[in-house]
Amino acid sequence: MNKRIAAVLMAAVLCLGVGIVQAESSPVTINFWHHYSAQSAENETLVNILIPKFEKENPDVKVNAVSHEWAELHDKVLVSVSSQSLPDVARCDIAWLPEFQKMGVLVALDEEMPDFKEVSSTLLDSAMSTTIINGNHYALPLNTNSKILFYNTSMLEKAEVDVPVTMDQWVDAVRKLSGTNENGQQTWGWNEPALSGWNLCPFIWSFGGSLTNTEQTVATGYVNSEETVKAIDTFAVLYREGALTGFNSGDIPMTDGFGTGRYAMMLEGPWKTAELTGAYPDVAYGTAPFPAGDGGSISVLGGEDIAMFNVANKDAAWRFMKFMTGEFAETEMAKCGQIPVNKAALQSDTVKDAPYAPFIEAIQTAKARPTVAAWSEMDNELNVAVTAVVNGDKTAQEAMDELAARFDALLKQ
Repeated sequence: MNKRIAAVLMAAVLCLGVGIVQAESSPVTINFWHHYSAQSAENETLVNILIPKFEKENPDVKVNAVSHEWAELHDKVLVSVSSQSLPDVARCDIAWLPEFQKMGVLVALDEEMPDFKEVSSTLLDSAMSTTIINGNHYALPLNTNSKILFYNTSMLEKAEVDVPVTMDQWVDAVRKLSGTNENGQQTWGWNEPALSGWNLCPFIWSFGGSLTNTEQTVATGYVNSEETVKAIDTFAVLYREGALTGFNSGDIPMTDGFGTGRYAMMLEGPWKTAELTGAYPDVAYGTAPFPAGDGGSISVLGGEDIAMFNVANKDAAWRFMKFMTGEFAETEMAKCGQIPVNKAALQSDTVKDAPYAPFIEAIQTAKARPTVAAWSEMDNELNVAVTAVVNGDKTAQEAMDELAARFDALLKQ
């Protein structure tokens, strides 16, 4: 009887041991929230190529990828903070990071990941700048974009205007391309669809101006500097002369105006190529870098980053982040139309032959808008200030002086 009991106990112990081994070898599951459209080529690549390859290379990790709409993802993160039901990692618009960092939910990668420096060195410096908040890196760049000059070839030829290379040439070209066409319709040399930082920063930076100091702590002396004021004043003067438009209610939409020969030039991203191909396949146009001023040719940087939340399984999450920003994943996503941030991927034939190849040069020098939690409010204030200038309610200096004080107050919050 005692032998039977001993045998049962031994069997139980052995079973328990097997259970422990099985438990220890069970894969960790990390949640990856993103805003690739569920039916998109990007999502298909993620689900059918990238995640399977990552899981094969990391058999102890499973990835649960969850697709959200862009705005829905932002709001879901905010709602999930209080319940601590955040994902391990998420694909975030670069403009979201400062807000999330201020809430204390992101991991400072440069402090906690020993090989951060090695990993970040493989990625574009301009894209890495979008991840810095208060001196630390809270994400890795995932994909990037920028804007370059689009010009209507026929309109420039008829007006005998060369593609502008400098800001002085740009001002002259915008004026010469404005007027009335052969059909008696008004034309404008430049279309600008809004007065936000995304639209105005290239002018400000290329004129040699800025919004804040390098540390992003002070605006006075920067957003109201001589160079910034000149950029805003030049823009406003051209608007009042009838040489540029697009940001008023009722203005011709950008794609329609450019495709029908009403707008001669515009500053736009790689998505505009696809839009024109679909809507106006016969329009002849060219692209060029944004004209250079005293500050150089500086466009605005857009894109998405991949961030880790403080609830994450950090080891598994970091391995996934490194994989997603590695050469293989970046090249595969490039096939879907995303511009890589991985330096090696940028040298691939996939990228060199892509429709977005003309944007690669602009990305090298493009700048990100301020990576501060108050940026949304600052952006709204910029819009209001410049609207007052273009409408003639204030001089550029008056509006920028007032804006500097408001920016300073927001930066201190």
